[in-house]
Amino acid sequence: MLSISITRTTSGFDDIALPHYATEGAAGADVRAALTASVTIPAGGVAMIPTAIAVHIPDGYEMQVRSRSGLAAKHGVFCLNAPGTIDSDYRGEINVILANFGKEAFTIERGDRIAQLVVAKYERIVWKETTTLNQTERGSGGFGSTGKQ
Repeated sequence: MLSISITRTTSGFDDIALPHYATEGAAGADVRAALTASVTIPAGGVAMIPTAIAVHIPDGYEMQVRSRSGLAAKHGVFCLNAPGTIDSDYRGEINVILANFGKEAFTIERGDRIAQLVVAKYERIVWKETTTLNQTERGSGGFGSTGKQ
């Protein structure tokens, strides 16, 4: 099991739970809003929501910020750049960009679960420029080229 160091970036939010897995099989840990007052995102609006936490992600890993399916399905509220990436060398506060694609304003309260955090291993690569690529049956076909099904 991977260990990630976490710290609170702002005092006064000790009552807000640290990221937590809702079920035994959950891949994403719910992260909560660290607000002193509620924030309302109008329909079509965007807001940056603080979490009052920072993390130390080991080299070779990233932390992805993802939408919560319940917020998306029930209210049309998504993480705008999901999955957003928190790099291993970032030590600042995690903020979540939420966009309201719903038809009504959506209000976020202190401590509400606003996103999920997923840690993933990644590989750094060396780009090797070439003049040709090996051919495949698909070739350069994209965006629907393999059919509707």
